[in-house]
This record gives sequence, structure tokens and C-alpha cells, in this order.
Amino acid sequence: MGLKEKITALVAGLFLEKPAQNKSYAELTQRLEEAEQSIEARLSGKNYTEFNHRVLSHIIGIERWGQSRLRVFLGDPFTQDEYNGYRPARDMPWDELVGQFSATRSETISIGRGLADASVAPDRPVLHNQLGPLSARAWLRYLQTHASREIMQVR
Repeated sequence: MGLKEKITALVAGLFLEKPAQNKSYAELTQRLEEAEQSIEARLSGKNYTEFNHRVLSHIIGIERWGQSRLRVFLGDPFTQDEYNGYRPARDMPWDELVGQFSATRSETISIGRGLADASVAPDRPVLHNQLGPLSARAWLRYLQTHASREIMQVR
């Protein structure tokens, strides 16, 4: 393992794995729900701009891509792909895009509950393209923190 990989593993461990390691799937899905409410409040009253659309479609694309990785824990085959194929169309109307965020986050929450129902081992890893192997709990934390951080760019 090279220096870059060691640093990446350290960062993923500190910011994703460690904060999630003692959390149940129920706690992590609760945080996803709370973050959804906060993000929806931030989006309330925001208007279409090309920049806002780009940020929100990025958030949705990453979340959908992450869902595909979470489904691996539930038995779906792993596919090595990028998030771009999951990103909503550039011409999707703003109001529809905002609705797509809510629908996408609801699906993430449903998958999180499915992980608990299936008693998925919380430390079993599935590969993240940049961060390396992440546990199911770290994936849920990643999706929650990614969206919560990125949405701050919407003006």
C-alpha cells in the first residue's frame, strides 16, 4: 500500500468508520432522516440557477451511486462504475430535481433499514472508488455527510 492509499485509509477511518462504528443501522438511518429535513429546508425557496442545479444533481448522483454499493451488502452484484450514470439529466426542471432528492434519500433510508432487517455484518466492506473499502455503516455515514456538506453550496 502506497502513501496515498495509507492517507486515504486514515481519512476514511477517522471521518467515516470511527464515527459510525458504534452506531446501529437505526441510528444511522435516523441521521439520514434528520439530514434530509435540513437539506429540504435549505432547498425551500431556492430557485433554479445552473450552479444550484449542478450541485443538487451531483448530490443525487452520488447518493444513487452509493445506493448501488449499499445493495451489494444485500446481495446485488458489485459493479465497478462511476457516479455520472446515476446523475439526473441536466434539463430536469428544478422542482422535479428537488423532488428527486427527497425520493432518493427515502430510498437510501429504506436500504439502511433493509441492512438492519437482513442483519448485515456492519463491518463487511464494499469498495468506494476513491476511499477504498468501506463498511455498511461507513457508507451510510458517507452519504449523509456528503449531501449535508455539498448542499451548503446552494444559494
